[in-house]
Amino acid sequence: MPINVFSNCEDTLAAEEKSKSLAWLCDETWDLSAQLFEFERWLEKDGQNLPKGSYIADIGFNARPASGGGGTLSVSAMQTLVTIGMEVWFSEYCKEQETT
Repeated sequence: MPINVFSNCEDTLAAEEKSKSLAWLCDETWDLSAQLFEFERWLEKDGQNLPKGSYIADIGFNARPASGGGGTLSVSAMQTLVTIGMEVWFSEYCKEQETT
């Protein structure tokens, strides 16, 4: 599921309306650093053009052993998120254990 961007219809008056998927990014990439990079590119190209509303970007990622460093979200990206009304959800998935 890596990154699913959708409208949040829970905030609308029409309860029967379903959430509308707006983008599906990083289909097979589960690395958070790479996903945040692609998400920022999408925000700069397409996301900033969304009208003010209520949106969610659900980022599904695999946890990795603590080794320092990691992904970042720029101030510019955070400003865009606020401007368009988008929340970011981080959904952590465990890697499948390799059998020997």
